[in-house]
Amino acid sequence: MKQSSSYWQLLPFFRPHWQTIAKALACTLGFTAFWPLLAWLVGEIAGYIGQGDVNAIAQFAGLAAIIFLVRGTVQYGQDTLMASAALAIALDLRKQVYTHLHQLSVGYFETAKTGDLSYRLTEEIDRVGEVIYKFFHQFTPCILQLIVVLGYMIYINWQLTLGTLIVAPLMAVLIGWFGEKLLTFSRHSQTRTSNLASLLTEVFNGIRLVQAFSAQDYEISRFTLESEYNRRAKFRAEQIKAIQFVVVGFLEAMSIVFLFLLGGWQISQNNLTGTEFISYVTAVALLIDPIALTTSNYSEFKQGEASCDRLFELLAIQSTVRERSDATILPVVKGKVEYQNINFAYLPEKPILNHLNLTVKPGEMVALVGASGAGKTTLVNLLPRFYDPQLGQILIDGVNIREVTLSSLRKQIGIVPQEVILFSGTVAQNIAFGQIYYDLKEVKTAAEIANVHQFISQLPEGYQTLVGERGVNLSGGQRQRIAIARAVLLNPRILILDEATSALDSESEALVQEALERLMKNKTVFVIAHRLATVRRANRILVIEGGQIVESGTHNQLLEKGERYARYYAQQFS
Repeated sequence: MKQSSSYWQLLPFFRPHWQTIAKALACTLGFTAFWPLLAWLVGEIAGYIGQGDVNAIAQFAGLAAIIFLVRGTVQYGQDTLMASAALAIALDLRKQVYTHLHQLSVGYFETAKTGDLSYRLTEEIDRVGEVIYKFFHQFTPCILQLIVVLGYMIYINWQLTLGTLIVAPLMAVLIGWFGEKLLTFSRHSQTRTSNLASLLTEVFNGIRLVQAFSAQDYEISRFTLESEYNRRAKFRAEQIKAIQFVVVGFLEAMSIVFLFLLGGWQISQNNLTGTEFISYVTAVALLIDPIALTTSNYSEFKQGEASCDRLFELLAIQSTVRERSDATILPVVKGKVEYQNINFAYLPEKPILNHLNLTVKPGEMVALVGASGAGKTTLVNLLPRFYDPQLGQILIDGVNIREVTLSSLRKQIGIVPQEVILFSGTVAQNIAFGQIYYDLKEVKTAAEIANVHQFISQLPEGYQTLVGERGVNLSGGQRQRIAIARAVLLNPRILILDEATSALDSESEALVQEALERLMKNKTVFVIAHRLATVRRANRILVIEGGQIVESGTHNQLLEKGERYARYYAQQFS
């Protein structure tokens, strides 16, 4: 392998399992040592068969049985130990890639394709694990077998061996060339496969919209086109492999024909006996499988290298939001929040927030209103450090949020989104999300505060009822109240609400609104407001326009002022 190969980056994953690998290699050496013995045994038995010596044949048959028994035992050790090490390495790699993805900022996932990430974490890592297994289970034994058997062949007749190996350099060059071509096509093929996985994830997540717009034919045509691209990419890789096997197979066949010509000539010159030639041919036969496997494995290694490249691409991505090495734990806060001279842009040429300043007192409820794209969601997303501003700082109780750990910061900020995300699992697990161990009594108390306990109690298995993927078995109001119960259980000092009642019927809205009022009590609250009821209850309303706070006051104060909020109120709420 070249030094530039991404396989070298796997070495740190090998170190924790070096003892298992060492034991497996010891078994491999024992297994390999029997190959020349088998070639010698075949030659001796053939000689005694020619002489008709039944006793000698029986003795050699018994020896052969012992050899195969011992050889099978060390082969079992080699196979099981290598499988154990390869699977453990693949598991470590999968855990590290998954852990690394969780450390990336939210911004990365807004542009990344979830289907592609899923493909890399499953198929790509499985392929790398398979390569690791084959490297130790097949490739290494095959190379050792080639070395040992070639040594035995040189011992029998070096001239014959030299003639046999004339085509070896040509085969090596051809295998290398085919391998590089296969690597290129494999990278293209795997990119196409991940694109197909991304398309499927996107469509199945939005299947209601697809059916609502009768867009099935459109999506089928997209799928068909992407599948065709995928087929072509895979076919090109298979073509290269097929040509490689034909060319290498032809050279192997010509080598065998040449061997018999040279062998006959060596016997005619009395440099070789018939028994030795049979033993030599047996040794050559023992080389056929390792050569074929080595060729096949080299092709698979090149395909695996493309997967390895894509995995280490992920590991090389750095989060735009980083926790300082000397970050401290944020103590329990009262809830004072200060935005000081904040500038933020997702793209340098399109600023979202411009020199924004804001101070929110502990226990104050602030409603954010303004046109879409004004910066309301961005403003609240900076608080839990989903993003970091390019200029300025944010303080909680006078502490710069960049100086504390992300975990201690986010545990004191509760979020109830407009679109609730529930995960496959039980109702209780969704309320206690993020907690491996939880107190069911506390979960029930949170559900009662969120006005969802009665509904949960009527489910077939109560709190242990499975909600289904993305909570599809629940109504919008039920999902919202479970999200509120989740925030209640967290008991944060600061709360962010992306108006949670905007898409509910009146009965569900009343229950959710009552739950929200309980949740917001004695907390610092930021509300992205879409409804008049929420706006009127706020201690302060902030009108955001062009990335700045252009008006601030109570509902009545701003109406009396008769400017932006009054116009916005007339358009949205009248």
